Amino acid sequence: MRASTHRPWMGTVDTVQEEPIDPFNGDPADPAAGLDDLSEDAENDPLTEAERQDVLEDLSDLEIYQALLSPTGIRGLVIECEDCHEPHYFDWDLLRGNLRHLLSSGRPRVHEPAYDPDPDHYVTWEYARGYADGVHDTLTEGTDDEQS
Repeated sequence: MRASTHRPWMGTVDTVQEEPIDPFNGDPADPAAGLDDLSEDAENDPLTEAERQDVLEDLSDLEIYQALLSPTGIRGLVIECEDCHEPHYFDWDLLRGNLRHLLSSGRPRVHEPAYDPDPDHYVTWEYARGYADGVHDTLTEGTDDEQS
């Protein structure tokens, strides 16, 4: 039997963080330091029931899109930013985390465009929706023919 060796530098992980870690946390040169901290003392308008339902539907759709598109090499979705009019590339997990954050806080996260993403690995919401609809139609087409 092999004796276990103690490795003090290897700790245990207590929690796994779903959202990205702020790379400027505690940095006196934080470029956002002058902005108001929206997490403190800010009155948040909660999402309306309709907005909440839309986000929940987006989360559900996202699961379907990932299941269908990941095997084809698609890594996530590209969204045209309304603020900067630039495409923003989101991996599946990051987009899921952003939607969950929106549900819990009532406001979107501040975002930065991905560094040098390969656009060939990302599709739009519309493309993903059309792809999922096409798969659904193809699968139900056979059952419709059998019922006739």
